[in-house]
Formats: sequence, structure tokens, C-alpha cells
Amino acid sequence: MSHLAKWLNNEKVQYVERVADWQEAIAIAGRPLLSEGAISQDYIDAIIRQKEEIGPFFVIAPQIAMPHARPEQGAHKLGLSIVLLGTPVNFDSEENDPVKAIFMFAAPDSNSHIEMISQLAEVLSDEEIMARIFNASSQDALMTILSGV
Repeated sequence: MSHLAKWLNNEKVQYVERVADWQEAIAIAGRPLLSEGAISQDYIDAIIRQKEEIGPFFVIAPQIAMPHARPEQGAHKLGLSIVLLGTPVNFDSEENDPVKAIFMFAAPDSNSHIEMISQLAEVLSDEEIMARIFNASSQDALMTILSGV
């Protein structure tokens, strides 16, 4: 069993019914990391710019996006935030749109995030847990699921 809850709290787990577009979804996912100082606004801007330049490389599976940028683009410390969208949003990912779950992470270097990412991968590859996540309809429900994994 994963220990993803180690990196999460009530501020970093969000349920949002609807967003205007993928840019707003990225901004919402980044907000808790920004407010705790894990990232700068440059980090969020870099993610948006990269998506516009090279496409939605971070939409990693059906309904799942894992936006991130390079450490030197504004990552100050290790961080993870999760946003579940009530109404999925398109990221222009032919194979994996629309996106319902956004897992944003930040790492200040190339090694510190390995444990967090491996535990996140455990959750993302567990179909039963992901079905529960996708079916959650509130921040409380999402936090309950994630605190148990």
C-alpha cells in the first residue's frame, strides 16, 4: 500500500465541479503548491507554455494529467497537489481526453521526488483506487480515498 497521504493535506486535495479550460485547471492545481512556497508562478507558466509548444505530454493515461516542469523553472521544494474535476476538461490529448484527475508535482532536483512518484504510480496503476477517485464527488470523499492509500 502506498503512503501518498504523506505529501497531501486538505489544501492540496481539491474537488472542483467545473473549470473554463485546461489553463484554469493547471492554475487551480498549482495554487496550493504556490501558497506553500513549493513552486513559483514561473513553474505554472512553464507548464502552460510547454503544453502550448509541444502538446499535452503530461496527459499520461485516460482521464489523468500529471503536469510538471523542470526544477529550474520554479520548483523550490517537493510538492504534490491533486484536483478532481466534476466535469472533465480537454487538454487536446487525442488518446486520453477528457481529463478528470490532475496530479501536479514539483521537485527541486532530479532525485528527491522518486519516492513520491513511485507511490503515485502505485495509486495510478490500481484500477480499483482510480475508479473510486474518479467517482468521488466532493473534496471530503477524495481526501478519504487518498488518506487510505
